[in-house]
Amino acid sequence: MKELKSVFSREELTENAVKLLKKLIATPSMSRDEYNVSLIIEGFFNEHQLTVNRFKNNIWATNKYFDAGKPSILLNTHHDTVKPNKAYTLDPFIPVEKDGKLFGLGSNDAGASLVAMAQTFLYFYEAEDLTHNLVIALTAEEEISGLDGIEALFPQLPNVELAIVGEPTKMNLAIAEKGLLVIDGDMIGTPSHAAHPNNDNAIVKCMQDLQNILNFKFPKVSDYLGEVKVTLSVINAGSQHNVVPEKCNFTLDVRVTDEYTNREVFEIIQSQMKSKLTPRSFRLNSSKIEVNHPFVQAGLALGRTTYGSPTSSDQAIIPCTSVKLGVGDSLRSHTADEFVYIDEIREGIDIYIKILEKIL
Repeated sequence: MKELKSVFSREELTENAVKLLKKLIATPSMSRDEYNVSLIIEGFFNEHQLTVNRFKNNIWATNKYFDAGKPSILLNTHHDTVKPNKAYTLDPFIPVEKDGKLFGLGSNDAGASLVAMAQTFLYFYEAEDLTHNLVIALTAEEEISGLDGIEALFPQLPNVELAIVGEPTKMNLAIAEKGLLVIDGDMIGTPSHAAHPNNDNAIVKCMQDLQNILNFKFPKVSDYLGEVKVTLSVINAGSQHNVVPEKCNFTLDVRVTDEYTNREVFEIIQSQMKSKLTPRSFRLNSSKIEVNHPFVQAGLALGRTTYGSPTSSDQAIIPCTSVKLGVGDSLRSHTADEFVYIDEIREGIDIYIKILEKIL
């Protein structure tokens, strides 16, 4: 990489990142309603005289000296948020900077990663003779695993070899991530008057079936993600105290490790249960990057750690090698009075730049 034509100090990058994040917080951007926030992001890049591309509510750009003959590294995170919960004591759409923190909906998940990635992209934008192209994509519908976010955009992106997914990881490297499989189930029985004997009670049969799968141990255990986790999250049956219902229905939330595909896990669960099971989707798969990958090694050389992430992200639908690395703490995501530390943003920019300098 040749010497950069335009070099920004870390302090300038941090100040610009915080300024942008405050604009993002002040612009409601719930999933499927991200148009206004996409305009803010588009305007940010236009201010810096970058060529910006739009696909629906997804904004993306390539480095100035893009070379179609080179593979690309993708900086990707999302600009949509969940709805603010009722426990907020602050206005979720008014950015408040206090005691080294910036409060506001989406500040931690994933606004801080977004603005850190945007500043990192600007830092490298005019660099010549990079080993890879650098592409940034700030996308929609991550919080609902929607079809019009990175999954729709990805085919338009140029030759992506590695995706860096910005989610709050304390700037440590999540080198594996659990996939998500949601299964709806039905147990059919014989309806009857509650006063009479009934050996085909749908609720009782369902309880036995569910206890069996909740106690089941999947034989393969992931080094980073541990065991496949099956959680009963919804159950419904009956409406009258004196009527045994004909059906009991339920939902299983299954967190899948890199040792299995979603389809394999579904087939194993079905083999262990008598209920009729219906998967909602097989598309949200687990992911893994090898620890000897140059990007991971560059992070380790800077003193970062690796771990397996139990939470899902757009990694599940990105069809290339990916790693999750971002600003903030996952434990703050979706909480009341969400915040991020200003110092975390500064550190995030610094770490992104230093890792990329080692591989670009």
